[in-house]
Amino acid sequence: MDRRRRRPAKELAGPLLAGLLLAGGAIPAALAALGDAPLKAMLWVAKGADPARALGTVPTECLKVPADRALAASVEIGRAAFRTQVLLGGQAARAGITCETCHRGGRANPDFQFPGVSGAPGTADVTNSLFSTHRGDGVDNPKPIPDLAGPKAALKVDQDPAAGKLQPFIHGLVTEEFDGPEPTPAVMAGLTAYVRALDPAACPAQPREPMSVALLMSDARRALTAAEGAAAEGDAPTAMLMVAAARSRLGLIDERYAAPALAQPRADLRAADRRLAGVQAALHERRVDEARDGLAAWLAGSRRLQAALTAHQAASLFDPGRLAQAAKRRLPG
Repeated sequence: MDRRRRRPAKELAGPLLAGLLLAGGAIPAALAALGDAPLKAMLWVAKGADPARALGTVPTECLKVPADRALAASVEIGRAAFRTQVLLGGQAARAGITCETCHRGGRANPDFQFPGVSGAPGTADVTNSLFSTHRGDGVDNPKPIPDLAGPKAALKVDQDPAAGKLQPFIHGLVTEEFDGPEPTPAVMAGLTAYVRALDPAACPAQPREPMSVALLMSDARRALTAAEGAAAEGDAPTAMLMVAAARSRLGLIDERYAAPALAQPRADLRAADRRLAGVQAALHERRVDEARDGLAAWLAGSRRLQAALTAHQAASLFDPGRLAQAAKRRLPG
């Protein structure tokens, strides 16, 4: 049994405050060898995938929101945590990997093919030492990525709350499979609630939707609303992770606005990110009233930011034609 000390939630301030999430960071050698790419996701999209579908659209989310308000709020915490690399830490975070990377929209990802970790597209070796110092077994054994919104009976772990199996399983994935820091109790409960709330009966009629500024900004607002709730409860570490989740979504917009002609909207986006970095700092220093005011102000201005970004979306890599050209130049292989 590995007895190395886990960082408790109160020690997560360093990872959460370490630089702009927009700016990214060093990536594992397995990816660096492939060179730069306009979108990080291009580094693990299978070379035979259709870039318009794999990078220009996402699966629609099959989320059954609980009627209970407290449980619904917990689901939102889990949903946001599911979408930020800060949850996982280590090599995964440096590569930009989140839970959603393998489970897009809470589903599977048939286009995922990470160098050294995947076999066929849509598979991953969860005992690979690239991401885990705990579970690396030296054996190449990639397995199909499961659809978390599929029939519950087909999934590996019993999700019945009475069984008590799902939360320990998710905890092991975060802290051992990906060497992530110890999540807060609220984040662990939220991840568990979110996975349980994924339901095939809740799948929209349309299986996919376009990746867009509006979609990512909506995710950011939902994460920051969850941050407001956590801050109101006095749970600063959870609130900080929620802000990190919002910043992660801004980062996904930012990388599609790298063209010189988009310098102004990108500058506006980065200014918005800096304001969220200030909120994180206030939460870390327990200046809760300042943080809550900052969250409220950011949310109030987010529609204007979204409108300004959307006005230039056709000139960005959200545009299918521009995305196809970028993918043609950059997809490995």
